[in-house]
Amino acid sequence: MAQLSSLSPKLIWQFFEQICSIPHPSKHEAKLSAWIVQWAQGEGLAVKQDAVGNIIIKKPATTGMENRKAVVLQAHIDMVPQANADTQHDFTKDPIDAYIDGEWVTARGTTLGADNGMGMAGCLAVLADKTIKHGPLEVLLTTDEETGMTGAFGLEAGWLEGEILLNTDSEEDGEVYMGCAGGVDANIRFPLELVAATEGEGFELQVKGLRGGHSGVDIHRGRGNANKLLVRLLKAAEPLGVRLAEISGGTLRNAIPREARATLLVPTASVSEFKALVDRYAGIYQSELAATEANLTVLLSGRDTPAKLMSESLQTRLLDALVACPNGVMRMSDAIPGVTETSTNLGVIKTLEGEVYVQCLIRSLIDSGRESVEQMTRSLFSLAGASCEFTGAYPGWAPNVDSPVMALVRSSYQTLFGEMPNVMVIHAGLECGLFKSAYPDWDMVSFGPTIRGAHAPGEKVHIPAVERFWQLLVHVLEQIPAK
Repeated sequence: MAQLSSLSPKLIWQFFEQICSIPHPSKHEAKLSAWIVQWAQGEGLAVKQDAVGNIIIKKPATTGMENRKAVVLQAHIDMVPQANADTQHDFTKDPIDAYIDGEWVTARGTTLGADNGMGMAGCLAVLADKTIKHGPLEVLLTTDEETGMTGAFGLEAGWLEGEILLNTDSEEDGEVYMGCAGGVDANIRFPLELVAATEGEGFELQVKGLRGGHSGVDIHRGRGNANKLLVRLLKAAEPLGVRLAEISGGTLRNAIPREARATLLVPTASVSEFKALVDRYAGIYQSELAATEANLTVLLSGRDTPAKLMSESLQTRLLDALVACPNGVMRMSDAIPGVTETSTNLGVIKTLEGEVYVQCLIRSLIDSGRESVEQMTRSLFSLAGASCEFTGAYPGWAPNVDSPVMALVRSSYQTLFGEMPNVMVIHAGLECGLFKSAYPDWDMVSFGPTIRGAHAPGEKVHIPAVERFWQLLVHVLEQIPAK
């Protein structure tokens, strides 16, 4: 990984290399936070942490820039921990194995953490660089963005003095964001009903090799959802007397599931027909998803006969509900062509002690769209005899078409690169919507370098786009107007 520090801009890549070396998955940011605090203190910068672990670092204005509006640079500290099934990696202990692959930086077998580690590296590089001209500057690094936006929810009024917020959590060079979707988690629980196993042969059925991705920004790309593919096949197998012992798929509600598996009992008389059905559905899936899922695999393997099975009632209700569960794009925006308005992701299925747990993440640019899918989800799972609780709701960030900082970022981009950026609304949960509750007058904008495959192994960041991100960030800071 040492080769990353040879890239340009040197400061950003040095910080990103350091970030990769310190484990920082969601809810385990303490080690990286401690390093950042120690580094800032060593630089002589004012630094403090609030009750939920957010870090705030202040840097005085450079000479002659004291009268400029104060700016808050913002990123989140945590990363999404996802690894391929054949990769042994403990995200709470092991560093990210990042490397250069042509024009990209990626990681071996895991997520890279460029979301939002690259933005965080940019914020720290601005603090470290003594040559940049800027007004009063604050850096806000928030905790637990990926699994609950804990830092953004807990940010208190009065801690920051800035008037403008530059969020660095966007993932496409040439796009500047002025709004984002809100969201809510659907937590569904089926009471687990087990019965003694009957005669038959044990099998494990897996759907694997899918691309996965971000459940917001990638939801419209037509990628397969391993959970949906698995339950579709299992439902087709029910007439053969196939019985379900255990089912699991996906690991995070904000990542499109790449893998799912089920432990089964198949009546001896139906084994040949079941194997043929599996082969047929593998062909169907590979045909349907040929354009997006080149590595999709449906794998059936023998295993010990399970001692316990789900009751027939539970199996039928569970599979019916999961097959019918809404997933993917629910509606495209009329106001903003090409942007997803409302979506939902069947992200997690787990067989736990006493229950089968299902989690979906519902997103929408408008509250009524989110509420409609909530109602649909609650009604469906209530009919299936499950409980459905909604938690972690967060608001969207309503676009301000008259934003002065948006106009500044657009003009800076045109000056630097000779073209206008696309002004966008992102179908993902940026923290900006939550910041408005504590700092309602902030003028906010979001931009960042090109990142592909966030929230999935294979995540990568484009090296030339990092250079452009840095140039844009520096230019905007230099052009911030007077108070």
